[in-house]
Amino acid sequence: MESDSIIIIPTYNEKENIEKIIRAVFSLDKFFHILVIDDGSPDGTAQIVHSLMENEFANQLFIIERKGKLGLGTAYITGFKWALEKGYEYVFEMDADFSHDPNDLPRLYAAVHNEKNDVAIGSRYVSGVNVVNWPMGRVLMSYFASKYVRFITRFHVHDTTAGFVCYRRRVLETIPLDEVRFKGYAFQIEMKYTAHKIGFKIKEVPVVFVNRREGTSKMSGGIFSEAFFGVIKLRMDGWFRKYPPIA
Repeated sequence: MESDSIIIIPTYNEKENIEKIIRAVFSLDKFFHILVIDDGSPDGTAQIVHSLMENEFANQLFIIERKGKLGLGTAYITGFKWALEKGYEYVFEMDADFSHDPNDLPRLYAAVHNEKNDVAIGSRYVSGVNVVNWPMGRVLMSYFASKYVRFITRFHVHDTTAGFVCYRRRVLETIPLDEVRFKGYAFQIEMKYTAHKIGFKIKEVPVVFVNRREGTSKMSGGIFSEAFFGVIKLRMDGWFRKYPPIA
């Protein structure tokens, strides 16, 4: 069955969540395809996906398996290139752990497809602080990280680090994907900032972010460090870099 939309879900040790998130997405009225990018999960995540592909969801569920943890950014770049090659018009980023509610996917789709925006961001901070079950320290760190990005870059998006995003095809065709430099937390900032500098229309869609209930977080101090210093590099790029015209 055909779909104009693909959801890219990077995974590493998500056996507790992966089947549930796949079924939740496929139960929606809007029909999506899913591409899982698995970085060699030793817990059997990829085997669960293969079983679902073979027994229930052929031609709508796909997987790319990579050897080892190669970084969130490279996982998405791999998925973006695959999606462009296959002809999808709308390409989504989404976590496997239900921190992003699958029921919000049609709202992100509508913001791009119906409202003619180029990028839709599932935003935790556009209407207050919509985060559930996070430790207060983590909430404050994330919130002020977004404030810091806005201050340094003068980029007026409230949730630049959000990982719940819908891109129109032409955005990913225009951004030089092989030149994206960051692999962790800063990858999300770089993609949005680059889209903004090129001139794409970006809309923040308010969502509620719920901390994972099962499995373990992949966040680390190194990821935050990359983001902190990466933002300064992005700002300097904004002064001197020549961005491509919209495809």
